[in-house]
Amino acid sequence: MNNINYNLEMEKIIDKNRKEGLKPKLLMQVCCAPCSTTVMHRIKDDFDIDMYFYNPMIYPKTELEKRSDYVGVLAKRIGIDGKVIVPENDVRDFYDVAKKRKDSAEGSEACYDCYKLRLRETAKYAKEHGYDYFCTTLSISPYKNSKWINEIGRGLEEEYGVKYLYSDFKKRNGYQMSIELSKKYQLYRQSYCGCVFSYNEMKEHNEKMKNDDTGL
Repeated sequence: MNNINYNLEMEKIIDKNRKEGLKPKLLMQVCCAPCSTTVMHRIKDDFDIDMYFYNPMIYPKTELEKRSDYVGVLAKRIGIDGKVIVPENDVRDFYDVAKKRKDSAEGSEACYDCYKLRLRETAKYAKEHGYDYFCTTLSISPYKNSKWINEIGRGLEEEYGVKYLYSDFKKRNGYQMSIELSKKYQLYRQSYCGCVFSYNEMKEHNEKMKNDDTGL
């Protein structure tokens, strides 16, 4: 599926379900509250949504707990009736991806594997618990490869027999809207993707900016 407008594909799915009077049950993998804001606003009236916080790579543990807590805060403030599901986030699940990521930058093949890790666990849970669709909020970010995300979702749909909701939530000014909504709902907004590697890259960047400002 090359050069596909995944946002349009999602809208076709939603339109079809509306015409048939359906409100399917959707399991949405969420990485954080800010990325979930625009997503929930766009589709909460068309799906019965449970939010699935599976992100075993997030470092440190206090950051993982803070992000998961704020997903719960968002669900209450935005009026999501479904559950916020926080499975065990075991960093050992991330070890194979980490071996690749330590020698590469964000956006590399390791990130593809990281998307797949999270989406596979989501598809598996969706299959085991009778959801009609599964999806992820990851495509809201301009730093995430939507083509990869949707290709992974399509493959897992075939593997697990649960429909994948094609999407590109950054479309229709989605990312900028997420920033505005995060302020509206007074959400914690992190400054790095999540893993220890992106954490260190963020620290190095901040230190460089500090030195540039001071002329050191």
